[in-house]
Amino acid sequence: MVVQAYILIQTDVGKAAEVANAIAQVKGVTLAEDVTGPYDVIVRAEARNVDELGKLVVSKVQSLDGITRTLTCPVVHI
Repeated sequence: MVVQAYILIQTDVGKAAEVANAIAQVKGVTLAEDVTGPYDVIVRAEARNVDELGKLVVSKVQSLDGITRTLTCPVVHI
């Protein structure tokens, strides 16, 4: 089973492209795009379970320089 999520990221001014490029290199990230709107970067990530997904977000994504805020939206298939 694979758990997926979209991570919406706000960055410091002018850092969106740099943050997107750095996140794209993180194992478990399948997509990282800098965008316009209320968030600066949208990331799609996946892991084997919810615990691993949480660890990915906290230790690998949120720790990157230039990120000010994140919102994680798990994908739910009903």
